[in-house]
Amino acid sequence: MSSFPLPIDVLPHRSPFLFIDRISELEPGVRAVGHWKLSGDEWFFPGHFPGRPTLPGVLMCEAIAQLGAYALLVKPEFSTKLPLFGGIDGARFRRQVVPGDELELQAELGRISARAGKGSGRALVNGEVACELDLMFVFADR
Repeated sequence: MSSFPLPIDVLPHRSPFLFIDRISELEPGVRAVGHWKLSGDEWFFPGHFPGRPTLPGVLMCEAIAQLGAYALLVKPEFSTKLPLFGGIDGARFRRQVVPGDELELQAELGRISARAGKGSGRALVNGEVACELDLMFVFADR
């Protein structure tokens, strides 16, 4: 059991749009590793795709971004901010993710200013890369 704050206590996201179940590593303001276990009961699987449920790639991107936001928002100086997508670059989807899979999410923060920042991340299943991307974000007040 980790001693890190729960994602729901740090992020503004709520069900059904909070995609991180737990945090296993954290360097505040630098990087984090989190996990999302897909039960198969998630709201998107029945329609994506009937008979062959697949996690939408855009939701993997969102999960990575949420983890990056978590790594930043645990720092007191950013706790009142709301990081919003400014862009996604180089997103690549390498394998299908299906019900029962557990995503290991990895996020690293890069350059951060008072108004914006950059980061990168990956989502893995059993050590295989499912998604990787670079992202940019801007801050709004909560």
